[in-house]
Amino acid sequence: MSKYFFTSESVTEGHPDKLCDTISDAILDECLKQDENSRVAVETFASANKITIAGQITTNANLDIENIVRETIKEIGYENENLDIDYRTCIIDVNITKQSSDIAMGVDIGGAGDQGIMFGYATDETEEYMPFAIMVAHKLAKRLTEVRKNGIMPYLRPDGKTQVTVEYENEKIKRIDTILISNQHTENTDLSKMKDEIIENVIKTVIPEKYLDEKTKYYINPTGRFVIGGPLGDTGLTGRKIIVDTYGGYARHGGGAFSGKDATKVDRSAAYMLRHIAKNIVANGYAKKCEVQIAYAIGMEQPMSIYINTFNTNTIEEEKIIEIIKNNFNLTPQGIIDYLGLKQPIYKKTTNYGHFGKSYLPWEKIVKI
Repeated sequence: MSKYFFTSESVTEGHPDKLCDTISDAILDECLKQDENSRVAVETFASANKITIAGQITTNANLDIENIVRETIKEIGYENENLDIDYRTCIIDVNITKQSSDIAMGVDIGGAGDQGIMFGYATDETEEYMPFAIMVAHKLAKRLTEVRKNGIMPYLRPDGKTQVTVEYENEKIKRIDTILISNQHTENTDLSKMKDEIIENVIKTVIPEKYLDEKTKYYINPTGRFVIGGPLGDTGLTGRKIIVDTYGGYARHGGGAFSGKDATKVDRSAAYMLRHIAKNIVANGYAKKCEVQIAYAIGMEQPMSIYINTFNTNTIEEEKIIEIIKNNFNLTPQGIIDYLGLKQPIYKKTTNYGHFGKSYLPWEKIVKI
């Protein structure tokens, strides 16, 4: 009998790194709304009541970056510089240049915007074709935001993290062993009441009872107080939550982050395409688990290599699966953009609670192959 434990984490939209991801993707979306051919590579840095925006943008869009930043912070729920950050008073520093002509030279003819390796993964262990631990962690993090914004637990603040440890037996999910939740809260919050309400309003609402038992351990704010949060408690930076964005560590991740990048950056677009391919390999019954990797060179259209691993769950030879991939999917950067419709302003929808496993995103569509 094989038995092991696996853990994944997620964060709320108010986590300082996710705040930065959301701002970067909000700027990208506004560029694409006005000019679908915008080239965007934006980084956001958050510190004590200050937001710094830097990067490269080439676009015909007329941007009010300061307003985008303030509206995004407001939407997340930050309005107190003494506890986290205030959308009304924070300093916003913008340092944006145009895309390098050396990079544009290769991208303009349909080549990749950078070299790199990208991975996609899928498994049949959840209805989303995602690893179980990361999906539960995402759902808990999203529920923390819902109970805060809906007034069910109004004393919660935007910053929070979740972590879930799953026990497997013979490669099957047996139970949830541990749930860890840390969430920012207002001064003078009754921590005992908060723990009880998180268990009732968040954990038991999200997780089916069959996965919880008398041995499941709950750790709610294990250090106690969590009043100072957001960028005041810890700086934030775009692209620092790449394992949260993908598969929770259950599968490999390529070399680059997603947020703030337009689809000519294969770090983002190819990772989305490979998730689509892996999901459809599993959904079409060719394997129960599937990981796909491709590699690109800057300025070149075709991938340098394609690799697949089905972890001995395949129903046909892996070489045939690679042929299916080559025959059904255009893996050039432009082919991916056209197939998935990646010139649309859809990126802010991806930022929080994972870029994969959301049925409304184009790379999550199941097709017959």
